[in-house]
Amino acid sequence: MIGLDTNVLLRYLVQDDPAQSPKASEVIERHLSKQNPGFVSLVCVLEIVWVLGSLYKRSRAQIADHVEMLLAADTLEVQNEQEVYQAVVALRNGAGTFEDALVGALGVWRGCSATLTFDQNAAKRLMGFQLL
Repeated sequence: MIGLDTNVLLRYLVQDDPAQSPKASEVIERHLSKQNPGFVSLVCVLEIVWVLGSLYKRSRAQIADHVEMLLAADTLEVQNEQEVYQAVVALRNGAGTFEDALVGALGVWRGCSATLTFDQNAAKRLMGFQLL
């Protein structure tokens, strides 16, 4: 297994750099496999979501599509894949931000009785939160 940095994954997803995008595609599509996948950490997933929204001005639906593309790739192993998927669903449904939904899903995954928050929207709309 080999780890992939955020910039490699972004070049693959958005295909916006004539020099780097083909290299990223070559690695992900031709050099990685189910037996030798690329590892995508939660940090990279969060950075991708932030960059797509902040710098690329992608919509919630477009961001969800990009993350789902990573989740669907047989050649990638996404850390806490199920919790990332839950955050994508929340983002797509407008239940909250991807980041908040991931925090709540990871708390549930870890066995927390609740994740305490001052965020009223997160407490109302997302699984695993409790208003403090």
